[in-house]
Amino acid sequence: MAAPGAAAPALLAADGVGKYFGSVRALSGVSLSVHPGQVTCVLGDNGAGKSTLIKILSGVFTPDEGEVRVDGAAVKFHSPRDALSAGIATVFQDLAMVPLMAIWRNFFLGSEPTKGWGPWRRFDVEAARRRTREGLAAMGIDLRDPDQPVGTLSGGERQSVAIARAVHFGARVLSLDEPTSALGVKQAGVVLRRVAQARERGLGVVFITHNPHHAYPVGDRFVVLNRGRLLGDWAKDEIGREDLVRLMSGGAELDALSHELERIPGLEEQVSDPVVAPEEQATAAPTEALPAAPSEVPPAPLTEALPAAPEEDG
Repeated sequence: MAAPGAAAPALLAADGVGKYFGSVRALSGVSLSVHPGQVTCVLGDNGAGKSTLIKILSGVFTPDEGEVRVDGAAVKFHSPRDALSAGIATVFQDLAMVPLMAIWRNFFLGSEPTKGWGPWRRFDVEAARRRTREGLAAMGIDLRDPDQPVGTLSGGERQSVAIARAVHFGARVLSLDEPTSALGVKQAGVVLRRVAQARERGLGVVFITHNPHHAYPVGDRFVVLNRGRLLGDWAKDEIGREDLVRLMSGGAELDALSHELERIPGLEEQVSDPVVAPEEQATAAPTEALPAAPSEVPPAPLTEALPAAPEEDG
């Protein structure tokens, strides 16, 4: 138990974690912490190590360096089920849903409620339907019919169902892997509302994204990765949105590229000749006559008669 006046331990923390795949360093020396009622955004460009980090936190990968702590105690997850038992639910990009199955069937996929006992034990369909409606309503999600296939939902609605499922099964930490990457503006707004609702319910949220414009409105802390290394960890009042964009885009490298693109040597000479529009080309008079195409020469007439056939002897 924490001492009086001391800060409570984080729900989930990573301390100097690293992961190697052969000679490839995917992650090295990365630390972060997730507290109740807080959204920790992990940002970085493609290849920064974001997905590797979330797989370590969710039990898919075991870290080669550092440690993962839950409520201040070091843990070692051997599978995603171990992480789920500790209250850490992860919503990956593929959502782990079957498009042809109904919403209520996907809601309890792998954790089906049952009734009866022994050889008469079976899936309790009515309880699954009822609890699905209750779980969706608790998150403010209003769907037309829980019996409709998940494949008929929009991207934002699928993400909302996946988040509601994680909350329903008692998650204390909700990890979201690029939840808005393939969504339009309106559907991305739907997902961001669900993230804010999860925070208001006291969950700790890990929001993995490469889009600072989606992360900044809902984030409380921002962790930026670059090529598997930690660039920094800031509270919202310590960094602005433009600073996040600059860090993710390379900062000085982007400035050097912009300066180079302002004036490329030799570009003016390449474009000095004016471009003539097609309609002007049609009205412009040709300066030189093109040589006439050679006419086809007809075959010469046959002037010599064929030799006469020899006469037969009488």
